[in-house]
Amino acid sequence: MGLHLYLARRLLSLLPVWIAITFLAFGLGVIAPGDPAEAIYYHTFGVPPTDQAALDELREELGLNDPFLVRYGLWTYRAVQGDLGISYRTGDPVWNQMVSRLWATLKLALGGVMVALVIAFPLGILAAVRQDSSLDLAARLFSLIGAAMPSYWLAYLLILVFAVHLHWLPVAGSDSWQHLVLPCTTLGLSGAALLSRLLRSSMLEAMGNEYMRVARAKGLPERRVILVHALRNALIPVVTVMGTMLGFLLSGAIVIETVFAWPGLGRMMIDAISFRDYPVIQGFVIFAGTVFVLINLAVDVSYTWIDPRIRLAGGPDAGRN
Repeated sequence: MGLHLYLARRLLSLLPVWIAITFLAFGLGVIAPGDPAEAIYYHTFGVPPTDQAALDELREELGLNDPFLVRYGLWTYRAVQGDLGISYRTGDPVWNQMVSRLWATLKLALGGVMVALVIAFPLGILAAVRQDSSLDLAARLFSLIGAAMPSYWLAYLLILVFAVHLHWLPVAGSDSWQHLVLPCTTLGLSGAALLSRLLRSSMLEAMGNEYMRVARAKGLPERRVILVHALRNALIPVVTVMGTMLGFLLSGAIVIETVFAWPGLGRMMIDAISFRDYPVIQGFVIFAGTVFVLINLAVDVSYTWIDPRIRLAGGPDAGRN
């Protein structure tokens, strides 16, 4: 009951945030420069608009002459039902376009997170356990270089080595698992640099606490002391950053998808901005905002599993010490 009550309260508290996201998404599309009717006319006929009557008719058909609040209300009502409008560029429903690209982005996001975790966790734990050793210095150097290196520069470096010179991997496309290697590695290395440094700091802080000395005094194996007592108490800041990273990737890693010509949500967003395809832009913003809201909710709930000392508000153990 405590968990259900907590989830209900959190969802209610997130409702105003979601409404603000929808208002921002719609408002950005309205105040953005350019006329959607002119853009559609140019895309349809291939020439700048010259027929004012046709433009006026098109604006009326798109509802661009209605008051702002009326347009926002109708758009939000349809968005709740999964209707995000029609793309100005392709004439297809925005929701269908996003769903068709979601799987590509999902593969890229999960692959990047897996690479980051496989590198960051062993590196961060070993760097903390062997503080000030050569391994620790190498881990800190890796995190420093990884944090300072732009992701697009790393992407071009990997392309130059593994695609251009060695011919081991393809550069662009999404037809096979080989196409995932370079973009996932790029995302994973960038994420691993941040996560390993954060995990090392959290582990060092946890290993200096009193309960670590108590665990060792009980005769527990050092492996259990490190992986159970220290690691579990060091996970909260790491999980927070992981949630933010996953939300960013699920919303479309725009730079990486552009570099590798990956057909995901990020590249769809770039194309929409270039064409001033406002329905797609608005749909992307509301999708990205919703993803971040839900991931933050999942991260908050995970805290109570990672650290039992954190009690759910209103739960059965609330108020106990």
